[in-house]
Amino acid sequence: MTPEVMKMLAVGLAVGLGMLGPALALGLIGFAALQGISRNPEASGPILTNMILIGALAEAVAIYVLIIGIILAIVVQ
Repeated sequence: MTPEVMKMLAVGLAVGLGMLGPALALGLIGFAALQGISRNPEASGPILTNMILIGALAEAVAIYVLIIGIILAIVVQ
């Protein structure tokens, strides 16, 4: 295996494993928000606001992982 192949394999594993956390977080956020809204429909406004805020923070982690993967793929030799 050449060093280039090893580098791309490492980048793929790093990004793949790094995206698991935000993916699970977004799924759990959506599940909890829908469960909370179904139990108390009057509180849907604040629940939705908090869900969007926390979802954006989880997406930020995914974007950081993507940027690190791109940097590793381009810069590291």
